[in-house]
Amino acid sequence: MTEPTGVSAILAQELDRLGAELIHVGLFDFANMFRERRLRRPELLATADSAVFANVLPKWDSAESILAPGPYGSERIAYDPASLRPYPFEPSAAALVADYIGPQAEIMPRRILARQIARANEAGYEALAAFEFEFLLLDETAESLRDKGFANLKPFAADNRCWSGQTAATHAGLVADLESVLRAADIDLFALGVELGPGCLEATLRHKPAMRAADDAAFFRMFTKAFCRQRDLTASFMPLLGAGFPGIGGHICLSLRDPKSGRNLFAERADPQGLSAAARSFLAGIIELAPDAFPMLGHTVNAYRRLAPGSWAPKTVSWAPYNYAAAVRIATETPDMTRLELRLPGSDVNVHLALALMLGAGLDGLERKLTLKDAPIASGGPNEIPPNAPRLPADLLEATRRFRASEAAKRLFGGAFVDHFAMICEAEDASLRRAVSAAEVQRYLEAG
Repeated sequence: MTEPTGVSAILAQELDRLGAELIHVGLFDFANMFRERRLRRPELLATADSAVFANVLPKWDSAESILAPGPYGSERIAYDPASLRPYPFEPSAAALVADYIGPQAEIMPRRILARQIARANEAGYEALAAFEFEFLLLDETAESLRDKGFANLKPFAADNRCWSGQTAATHAGLVADLESVLRAADIDLFALGVELGPGCLEATLRHKPAMRAADDAAFFRMFTKAFCRQRDLTASFMPLLGAGFPGIGGHICLSLRDPKSGRNLFAERADPQGLSAAARSFLAGIIELAPDAFPMLGHTVNAYRRLAPGSWAPKTVSWAPYNYAAAVRIATETPDMTRLELRLPGSDVNVHLALALMLGAGLDGLERKLTLKDAPIASGGPNEIPPNAPRLPADLLEATRRFRASEAAKRLFGGAFVDHFAMICEAEDASLRRAVSAAEVQRYLEAG
């Protein structure tokens, strides 16, 4: 038998470490869904240097409707050995992420993030990140959702209140089982517990190097959804499910470290707010670009429902220490824990693109030595709009038009990506432009 070489040898070594004989290998698409094949170890290693995958993934929307012309066929992919992790739903199994290395590589979300990480590394920084997700559990199966036309959804733990110890005790077994599955997949949790409203939970993932953090976040959602479906429940990461449900976010924390010493480059004890000059320039870069590249934070129509009046979601481009209404919240409990928290995305966020935006915009601010133009906001709540703070795009169509026209986005992420992703977002908006809700019919049918 021929000994494996190149990437095959690295994969073989890592598979030995995990004791994996089955591998779920796939790519993350624009909806952040993992599109996979299930291979046994010999087949994976035999094709590791010549693997291909259908090139349709960048060319369809979240409903799998084709948006772009062909030709459709197989395209070369590369396996990322660093992405290997245990697969928690089968014994002796692993999950492995791949990326296109042909024409699609220029536009795929994970590749966009990889280029920003490379920029950080070349500048002498290590980017550490962590995601935090609110999500909703529904007492619904795939069949019950379809039987009722996805209406009149029944929440799990309907009596839950924010941070309720009673709910935590009542459903401790379910939460503990979910945590065990996630930890078995090498997803390191800082916290997991109940949050705001019926069926609402919150998971805080521990900080990791940027690519691992984004992969952790994507697999967290996938594995949580699978865990719940196996128990006749549905986990929802939609930013707003409708009346009676809270808006839910997918927040991102990020810091830059010195790769040699591990020192947090965002921390400065002498500063009144605990931020270094580098952190302030980084923050200024995010504040400047986020409004014009907002589809990278919110790529669905539903993401903008969460920004409506009455929600806790930030509605302006703003920053502040510890203020939950700020677009970017700074936290400086200790020098090592100092970080920027981007609170704009909903829980359905494309984690690779959102982290790419945060990191890319921040690095741009550093390179250009930007300074913060506005003071931190001092107000904010469900029905408060901080004065003088610029507003965010009102909907996906407005956001996409600004994104398509953004020269800064094209400079940082590439014109091919901006044009392609804008096309996807325009199609997403158009798909629901003629949809009419029951609430809309009730409001207008008999009026006038």
